[in-house]
Amino acid sequence: SGFKSIGHMDTMSRGRHQIGHYKEGEEFIQNVFHVLSQIFTGKEKSNLAICWLQYEISKVIQCLQAKKKKKLKAQGRKSKKLAKNFLKAPDNRNNLSLWKLYAYLEWLLGNTDDSRKVFDTALCTAGTGGLKSAQLCSLSLLYAQLEVELLDSLEGAVTSRAVHILTKLAENGPYVPYSGQVSPVNVLKARKTYEHALQEYLSKTAVSDQDQANDTDQLVNLVGCYALFQYLTLGIDAAVLIYTQASEKLEVSGSQKCENTGENFGILNFPSALEAVTLLHTNLLRFHMKISVYPLNPLREALTEALKRYPSNQSLWRSYIHIQRKSHCASKARRFFDSVTRSTNSLEPWLFAIQVEQMRKKLTEKVQRADVGEIHCTIPETGLTNRIVALFEHAVQSENGTHCPLLWRMYLNFMV
Repeated sequence: SGFKSIGHMDTMSRGRHQIGHYKEGEEFIQNVFHVLSQIFTGKEKSNLAICWLQYEISKVIQCLQAKKKKKLKAQGRKSKKLAKNFLKAPDNRNNLSLWKLYAYLEWLLGNTDDSRKVFDTALCTAGTGGLKSAQLCSLSLLYAQLEVELLDSLEGAVTSRAVHILTKLAENGPYVPYSGQVSPVNVLKARKTYEHALQEYLSKTAVSDQDQANDTDQLVNLVGCYALFQYLTLGIDAAVLIYTQASEKLEVSGSQKCENTGENFGILNFPSALEAVTLLHTNLLRFHMKISVYPLNPLREALTEALKRYPSNQSLWRSYIHIQRKSHCASKARRFFDSVTRSTNSLEPWLFAIQVEQMRKKLTEKVQRADVGEIHCTIPETGLTNRIVALFEHAVQSENGTHCPLLWRMYLNFMV
């Protein structure tokens, strides 16, 4: 932990340029994928194709973040060609995970209509597994989430494409592409179906080792679909209620499992299911705050509780930093970082604590600088500098920090 896959050092910036994928690292990764794809067969080969496509998507996202239009176009062409080649293979034609990634890739490249066609094709060919199929739930959830992100407000959301997708999933029949309206009767039926399906999953007890991963994924996707459905048809409070119910049940089952370590109690992978549900919950709250007026406190509380439990979850830390940037009171965040770093060996809290202080330093310097002639700070900001150095010192003294190249590079970079 501490640095990403070979060829990445995207946390460091060199002047105005972000350091992206190095040529040698990129060549090495491509060679590994090519060699492995000739060795693997069947299920392993499909899993490799999924990893490869996820890696290509990460590069597309990087181009989007860096706003490099030319590079994005070239990368998009390469990635789409690869995805189409994968889907041509006979073994992969019915692989919903690959279809999902290909549709997501098209969406990221701005081809919304093409992406919808891919999603619709995948859902039409997927058959009628409904809420029982983990892959179908996962595909529908991503499709609905992307559609929801296009909404400007919740007005008229009940007849949106996202509600159509989630309703069709609950109907357990063949998928029909969106025609512009959703029947209120179908919405009511779907709500009942979701409710029963969730109760059934949460009341499950003994599960064999083999089914554990499938059941965990399935539960997370089901909770995600149901909560999003409630959000679009009834509003944010109904969605939060679903997340709260699911989290409470998972916590109880998790603690019972700890007590009865002798017997196999409940869905085995409870901690990861709880973490995934928490992530969906906080992401929905963040989205809702973006499109309407909503207090910050529920999100802040959900994030602080989640981070105490999962101190190494980077997505949660990023959300936490995002909301902290809006508040001008630094002491609360500092106390929180301090308490988390004391109670865990994870390195992420240190890295994010340093990042927050560096962002604050940048902001104060920006405010204090004159924009004419040679640049000087009007008041040298020594307090923050000392604080950042102290954080680095403490971080590199921790067991994980001593062996983290990224942390040392950041420290050197800052001192320079």
